[in-house]
Amino acid sequence: MYDVIIIGGGPAGLTAAIYARRANKSVLVIEKGGFGGQITYSPKVENIPGFAEVTGNEFAEKLVEQALGLEAEVDCADVLRIENGEYKKVVTDSGEYEGKSVIIATGAKHRLLGLPKEQELIGEGISFCAVCDGAFYEGKTVAVIGGGNSALQEAILLSDLAKKVYVIQNLGFFTGEQKLVEKLTSKENVEVVLGTVVTGLIGDKELTGIELQNAETGGKSELMLDGMFVAIGLVPQNEAFKDVVKLDERGYIIAGEDTKTSAEGIYAAGDCRTKSIRQVVTAASDGAIAALAACERADSI
Repeated sequence: MYDVIIIGGGPAGLTAAIYARRANKSVLVIEKGGFGGQITYSPKVENIPGFAEVTGNEFAEKLVEQALGLEAEVDCADVLRIENGEYKKVVTDSGEYEGKSVIIATGAKHRLLGLPKEQELIGEGISFCAVCDGAFYEGKTVAVIGGGNSALQEAILLSDLAKKVYVIQNLGFFTGEQKLVEKLTSKENVEVVLGTVVTGLIGDKELTGIELQNAETGGKSELMLDGMFVAIGLVPQNEAFKDVVKLDERGYIIAGEDTKTSAEGIYAAGDCRTKSIRQVVTAASDGAIAALAACERADSI
């Protein structure tokens, strides 16, 4: 029986583990992939307090080292479901665990284009966060893929840094807010390419360009770039929990700043929950809040 079981080993989950262990609670962190989460895809991060510059991998390693140093237990497994009751049973593909509280910190994955070499080129020319990686492309040529609010905001931010910004949308129109469209199209260094699909990636060890196809005419072309920002949405990793906590229409766990879900004793921290800002610092904040709430519950039962 653990005081706190944490599902997910990204910044939210590992911060929760650190806080719970410092409160002298028994902690298990279950992670199905690599520890660190989405931050590990960033070759350089400059917006984490206390680090003028750090790679995503280095930051993740520090978090893991700190959690293990505090003797948090870890298990590499895929969580299949949570059985809810006064005590929680977490069922994985390699065993079952019981806990007084559970923190879900499974994050959200960036939706990919589904192209060959895409996974290998993440961090080598393919990025998802202009706030995180935009400075690397100052004075260079980049493309933003997508036409919603996130894509428009990414392109606006990049237009203040890059020499040239292409915004490529598969539809013949933008789906984002009109005010953002107007702001974007007023930028002299921004070129909008509508009704066009990215069909291929150019470059082996790093991205050097993309292959395009006009959705209406079928005409093909190539566009040489220094970087590409994919902004076609996020995919939360919450399918296994849909029967125990309430999800919104996009699949995010409904939980406020207190990280409490619809199920007593189950908390949601980081990118997997409903929230407006998804950054490493807000994930860490969620982890701390969820851990303290989980510890309080563990003391009460």
